[in-house]
Amino acid sequence: MADLLVIGSPSLDTIHVGGQTFHTVGGAGMYAAMAAWRAGASVLLFGARPDVVPAVMQDFASRLAAWMGPVVPLENIPRFEIAHDGAEAHYIHQSIQSETAIDPKMLPEDLSLYDVVHITAMGDPEAQMVLLGACRERNARRISMGTGIVNAQTKPEATRKLVEQADIFFMNEKEARAIFGSLENVHARAGQILYITRAEMGALVVLGKHRATIPGYLAQLVDPTGAGETFCGAALAYLIQGHHPVMGGMKAAYLAAREVEAISATFLLQEDPLPALPLDPRVRIDHTQVQKVSEIIKDLPEADPFSFVGDYLPPVGDPQALDYFFAVTLQQFSFWETKDGVYDHPLIATIDGVKCKGSEYLSRAYMRALRNDRGFFQPARQANLRLEELAEIFRSDDGRVPMPALQLHLEQANQYGADMLALGLTPQEIVNRARQSDKPLQSFLGLLDHVRGYNEDPIRKKPNLLALILSQRPEQFFAFGEDETVAPVVDYHCMRSVLRIGLVEVLDDDLHHKLAGRQLVTPDEEWAVRFAAYQLLEEVVRLTGKTIGGVDWFFFNYMRSHCPEMTEPVCSQCVLDGICAKQKELFQPVLRTTYY
Repeated sequence: MADLLVIGSPSLDTIHVGGQTFHTVGGAGMYAAMAAWRAGASVLLFGARPDVVPAVMQDFASRLAAWMGPVVPLENIPRFEIAHDGAEAHYIHQSIQSETAIDPKMLPEDLSLYDVVHITAMGDPEAQMVLLGACRERNARRISMGTGIVNAQTKPEATRKLVEQADIFFMNEKEARAIFGSLENVHARAGQILYITRAEMGALVVLGKHRATIPGYLAQLVDPTGAGETFCGAALAYLIQGHHPVMGGMKAAYLAAREVEAISATFLLQEDPLPALPLDPRVRIDHTQVQKVSEIIKDLPEADPFSFVGDYLPPVGDPQALDYFFAVTLQQFSFWETKDGVYDHPLIATIDGVKCKGSEYLSRAYMRALRNDRGFFQPARQANLRLEELAEIFRSDDGRVPMPALQLHLEQANQYGADMLALGLTPQEIVNRARQSDKPLQSFLGLLDHVRGYNEDPIRKKPNLLALILSQRPEQFFAFGEDETVAPVVDYHCMRSVLRIGLVEVLDDDLHHKLAGRQLVTPDEEWAVRFAAYQLLEEVVRLTGKTIGGVDWFFFNYMRSHCPEMTEPVCSQCVLDGICAKQKELFQPVLRTTYY
């Protein structure tokens, strides 16, 4: 089975850039297809095929899993002549008759064979709508589409209808403003993904009612041809491979930045490994230290995966357990308070006679709800939950409501419930779909990518944690596929550990000062540390041969007890004592977030 079917013909282009002229292969279909191939997808193309494939097209053709569509004389293949003035493209001449004449009846009969079918900006919106209808009739699983500035400006209503009908849609900022009037007016239905590219400013991702921004990446601009289609093809490839839409978009933006540094598709046609997504320059990973730590972890006994069973968790077999875990994992974040802009103390309080901290307090509070109100965890109740109800759930034995950021917890519950209802989903339905998939974990995470409360975090801490819970409980609600593994679960304790051990080195004096002083940081400062931790944990998994469960057990459970947040580290009892950098003054980034 192939991953991606791109509908759109390649072209033969003449490009004038930097005072030079180049004759090369081009076209939206070509750029999208080759970007997807470069990003790791298997790609088929449906578009006009020349009766004789010229040399300039042979590298492109050889990288396709198949090239389908009408055979036409070489002289009828679409042609463009483009002059570039910086990032602006000026179309001197174009000939696209063979592309606009593609008959939808020629499409393969069964499009359910492909994870995504992408329709490029072929002809006018009406022609694209006919293609979209033909794809629906042929049972396409997900349909992606793109547009062009002429269609967006001259036929905004028809183009907006395309946006509404597609599952995934790509446009640039100018096109989005022409279609919707402003970026603020851009909206997506539940379950839909919209990508709006903004050149050097990055991109905007709209996931239903959630919006996220993707940073831009510096590039030495040589040839801007195909940058948007490159982003599109790469983003689709990463989605197909199971990446979060925002993380996939970040990788696609970086790939597009590299693509414009060479003429035409030169970069996309290369076969060497892609460069890794760069870290923030304020931090770096000490790979030598990663090697040393991995050597020690590799020889430690593998800890048994936690079964998520205990007196503060639902009994095995409880019919409400599934709804409970979806609702409680949603709230696994922000168990601490600040004072004057500095981390002050974690949540510690007594509930039902038990003094407990953070996550355990949450679990016991929700267990009390499970005993007293069996319908509390269903999506409809979560969608309509009121602040005073939630306050009672979290009330401690002394009458206080000790849960920090209570309003954020309410918003998470309401948004989760609203999106589950809009999507027609329940926890059981999500689990059922995962079980029926040949990629259960990917299917599970992909569904949660459309549910607020779970979809905001590009590295999916809460969704990954929920997947571990449901797979490790004695009920084993669903099992992962043979080659599926959970990505690193990065939270406060993990970041504190990697900073103190010296796995992540903070190069920026201001950030170092904030971390040492336990001061509030900005979102980009927090991401700098967290993404470095994420990348190095992937490296530790590779070097140790352990699962992320084993690595996570070490950094979360072992290091949390030996390197706690409020008391002096117990270095003499730690297996890393001999190699640890002992950056004891460093603390995890302090930022109020719902991610963890």
